[in-house]
Amino acid sequence: MAAKREIVLDTETTGLDPKSGHRVVEIGCVELVNHLPTGQSFHRYINPERDMPEQAFAVHGLSISFLEEHPVFAAHAEELIEFLGDAPLVIHNAAFDMGFLNAELKRLDQPPLESTRAIDTMLIARQKFPGAQASLDALCRRFEIDNSARTKHGALLDAELLAEVYLELIGAREPSLALSVEDAAPAYERPASRTARPPRPHAPTDEERAAHEVFLEKISEPIWRR
Repeated sequence: MAAKREIVLDTETTGLDPKSGHRVVEIGCVELVNHLPTGQSFHRYINPERDMPEQAFAVHGLSISFLEEHPVFAAHAEELIEFLGDAPLVIHNAAFDMGFLNAELKRLDQPPLESTRAIDTMLIARQKFPGAQASLDALCRRFEIDNSARTKHGALLDAELLAEVYLELIGAREPSLALSVEDAAPAYERPASRTARPPRPHAPTDEERAAHEVFLEKISEPIWRR
C-alpha cells in the first residue's frame, strides 16, 4: 500500500481579505506520512511589499522592518509548490489560507491550489463538537495539547499544533489495543523435571473395615441389601 502523505499548512497575513490588497507574510508547513510527523517542514517569512496594519501586527508580531529583510513570495513559490506536491492540505479555516495562497499564485500566473485538496479541521471540529468553540486554542485545550509557546500566532508553530489537533480529531492518536511485549502474559512452559513421589496407599486397614461394618449396621434397610 502506498504511503499517505499530507501537509499541515498555516499562513500569517497583513489582513483578512486578499481582494483588498492584503498579502501573505509567513508560511508554515509540516509533513505527515501515514498520519505520522516525518520531521520535514517548510517555513518562510515573506516581504509583503506593503505596510503592516496595527491589527495584524498585534496578532502575529511581524513588523515591516523585519519582513523587508526577507524575499518576496515569488522567490519562494517554486520551492513551496514542490514541497506541497499533490498532497492533501490540512488547514484550519481552509478558505482563508487557500484564498491568500491562490491570490499570490495568481500574481505569478501559476495555477491555483484546488479547493478539493483541503481538509478543513475547523469544519471537522464543528461537526464533531457542535456548539463548542472550534479555534485552534480551544481545540488544544480540549485535547490537552501544550500551546503555552503560542503567545502570538506563528505559521510554523500553528502548523505543528494543528498537526496534533488533526490527529486527535480523526482518532489517529488512539492507543492500540494490543499489549506490548513487556505487558503480554508469559506463555505456559512445562516444568523441565518433576520429583517422583511414591504412590499413596488406598486400601483400607482391618480397623477401618471393622469400623465401616459397625457403621453399616446402624443403617435400617440399606438399599444394597434389598
